[in-house]
This record gives sequence, structure tokens and C-alpha cells, in this order.
Amino acid sequence: MVETADMESGGTTTKGIMRAYLRLARPRQWTKNGFVLAGLVFAKQAFSAPSVASAMVTFVAFCALSGAVYAANDVLDVKEDREHPKKRFRPVASGEIQPRAALTYAAILAALGLALSFAVGPEVGLTSVSYLVLQGAYSLVLKHLAILDVMAISAGFVIRALAGVAAVHSPVSPWLIVCTGLLTLFLGFSKRRHEIASLGEAAAGHRKNLADYSVAMLDQMMNIMLSATIIAYSLYTFFVYKAQAEVYMMSSIPFVVYGIFRYMLLVHRNGGGDPDTLLLSDRPLQITLLLWLAVVMLVLYVN
Repeated sequence: MVETADMESGGTTTKGIMRAYLRLARPRQWTKNGFVLAGLVFAKQAFSAPSVASAMVTFVAFCALSGAVYAANDVLDVKEDREHPKKRFRPVASGEIQPRAALTYAAILAALGLALSFAVGPEVGLTSVSYLVLQGAYSLVLKHLAILDVMAISAGFVIRALAGVAAVHSPVSPWLIVCTGLLTLFLGFSKRRHEIASLGEAAAGHRKNLADYSVAMLDQMMNIMLSATIIAYSLYTFFVYKAQAEVYMMSSIPFVVYGIFRYMLLVHRNGGGDPDTLLLSDRPLQITLLLWLAVVMLVLYVN
């Protein structure tokens, strides 16, 4: 509905054009880049000004990089988007922004994101390049291949987390990779489930690989990833935090369990959706995230 209103009020005014370009970068999706900040928290550097500055610059860099990817994808998918009940209101599909202008915009955002990343450090810069390469492979090939499409989405989140670790010069924890990968696989399969549930028989016409999925199959995949995520996070709290002051990290497990179950409830109640959309709209999920973060901060920073 917001997109519809923007189309009606945007027109050809400068304000309308600026809003169209902002929507092209999909700022509502930028919450996904919050994974960049995980390294800052778990490296116990959340109160270090230089580390916070580096992490925030990296966050902004990935917002620019992801915005570039969204803009380029809207050009590649313009035909399919015009047939989609919601995506047809996107700036390129609706005709507010021409494809060539969208690609130019994507190139500017990508250059900005890379410049900021390399300004933080060469390791962060290399993760940013890896992210763009992965997204290019996804847009051109992987998004058409069932299962590999969701694995590629998950890998994008892992790269974000690794960039955050590199930004604060912290060692890479295998648990960070495992927990991030499993959680985002779960979220990725739930997104595919939503697409099938909302589009019905027309799903394959909007995304070819949806013909290889079914709601029942995706429910099984989600259940496997849900179980694996909870087990992996639980083992992480048991085996990594052994110091007397840190053993209470296991007290964060209930919040992870509830958050995942709450998300599952929303998936089956409303057909699911983008994780960031649910996080921005569901108050219980927001409260759970804040409580989980509070427990983690207390365990790690209050001795």
C-alpha cells in the first residue's frame, strides 16, 4: 500500500523521484545487515569507540551494497515483477525509473559500498567483493536452482557476519558461521514457502524454481533447520562460555527458542514473509530480540 501511495503522489516532482530511488534501494530490507554488528557484540567491543565506528561504517557499506543488488535485480526481473501483484509497484516495474538509470544507480551504490568497506580495512573490502560476486552469481544463475538459491541467500548473511568480525579485528568463530548459516537457511526456506502460499499456481510464472518446491517439502526443510539452529545455538552457549561469569549465557536459549517458534507461528498464520518485514511489524518478536540482546550483553559485559 505504501508503494501504491508513492506512485500516486510521487509523480515527476524532485521529491517523488528521490523517494522512488530510495525505494529502489529497499531501506526496509536493511535490517538484514544487522548481522554485520554481531561481531561487535560477541567480540566484547560494543563499548569501544573505534570498533563501534568501524562496525557502523561497515553496516552502512553493506546497506549500499545490498541496495545496489536490489536495484540491479529489479532491472533483471522487470518482466516478472510487472506480473506480480505486489512487485509491480516497484520503481522499475512501474516505470518510475528507467532500467538504464537504475543500473547507473546500482553502480554508484556498489562503488560507494566498496569504497567504505576498503576504508575500514582490506579484509572488510574483500568480504564486500565476495558479497557482490555471490549476489551476481545468485541473480544470474543460482536463483533459478532449487535449494542452491536458499543456500546462496544464507551465504550472503554469513558474509555479512564475517565482514563485521573483520571490521573489529576479531578471530572468526566457527560457531558464528554455523549458527548464522542454519538460522538464515530456516528464514530462506520460510520465504520460499510464503511465495508459494501467496502466489498459488502462478508461483512458477514469477520464479521458475518455485515449481520444484511445495509447501509440504518446505515445511520439512524448515523443521530440520529449526531443530538444527536451536541445537547449534545451545551447544554454542555450553561449550564456548565456560568461565564462571559466562555460564549464564545458556539463559539466552529460551529467547532464541521462543523467537523461532513465534516466527513459525506467523508463518503458518499468515503465510510467512520476509524476515525483516515480520521483525518490523511484530511486537513480540521485537521484545524477544531486545530481551535476548540484553541477556547477552549482561553475560558478556557485566562481570
